[in-house]
Amino acid sequence: MLTANQRNIRVLVVDDHELTRFSLSLALRHQAGVELIGLASNGHEAIELVKQHRPDVIVLDLQMPIMDGLSASTHIKTIYPDTKILAYSSLEDPQTEVMVQTAKIDAFRKKDTSTNELVDLIKELGQHVNSN
Repeated sequence: MLTANQRNIRVLVVDDHELTRFSLSLALRHQAGVELIGLASNGHEAIELVKQHRPDVIVLDLQMPIMDGLSASTHIKTIYPDTKILAYSSLEDPQTEVMVQTAKIDAFRKKDTSTNELVDLIKELGQHVNSN
């Protein structure tokens, strides 16, 4: 339950797979203290939604058409450095680890992460935004 001085953590989900977007939106819509502010299917759409809605946390797929997640994260962090970015990917490539370590992201989870763990991490990242 939110106290008077707290607000919902505003979350944007970005993934090119419709089922993943739908599943995450269902999971997040039923979470106390979380407000799903939008869904995007590529990095370009994500940037436009970030400009419009200023989310606290973005769940961002790394591999997408038009603009990938790493490129989008760099652009988003340039505009809104306080926005927390959770990279969410099924990539198994060892080079992904290197890219993630140098990317403009705040956390990384593989897509086989449990829903509860993912939601807990979103809330944790969002609290850092709300406390600033």
